[in-house]
Amino acid sequence: MKIGYVRVSKADGSQVLDLQEDAMRALDIDPSNIYYDRLSGKKDNRPGLDACLKALRSGDTLVVWKLDRLGRNLTHLVNTVQGLNDRGIGFKVISGQGAEIDTTTAAGKLIFGIFAALAEFERELIRERTLAGLNAARARGKKGGRKHQLSKGQVRLAQASMKNKDTNVSELCRELGVSRQTLYRYVGPDGNLRDYGKQVLGV
Repeated sequence: MKIGYVRVSKADGSQVLDLQEDAMRALDIDPSNIYYDRLSGKKDNRPGLDACLKALRSGDTLVVWKLDRLGRNLTHLVNTVQGLNDRGIGFKVISGQGAEIDTTTAAGKLIFGIFAALAEFERELIRERTLAGLNAARARGKKGGRKHQLSKGQVRLAQASMKNKDTNVSELCRELGVSRQTLYRYVGPDGNLRDYGKQVLGV
């Protein structure tokens, strides 16, 4: 089944969803399977996208009009699509840069692989700069490093909550005392453990 996600950056009516909706209808996507957000893509709190990701099941395909409708940046985009791939969910872009991406096809997977390689390159550059800064700080007698913001119990709570499709992510974040972006460093939208979560639980 194809499920669509559409977004405009403003909620004041100055931007409309017509083009995106028309593109979804052209692919015979049922209106009841289209999820909406009316806010900036840079926002962590995107309830429409959260609901969309929770609704997707193995064998489904997430469809977006353009790449920038989904990802805040290249790394976020790659991580989101990789998460979909791990769950057996395809990803298709209709138009704009990246319109060749359709991870249900071999050619589409190849194109997305290039995006993933660029994101990995970007992460390695950031990692190298961070390590260089930490080493320089240690040489001056300073200690550094990120402390985990969630305890083992909180990570397990987040896991169980995110596996429940009825969970309100914003309320869960308030209960844990973290931002949505921080939460997603520990667990994915379907409750799967991510790197930070694995580190806290020692798995």
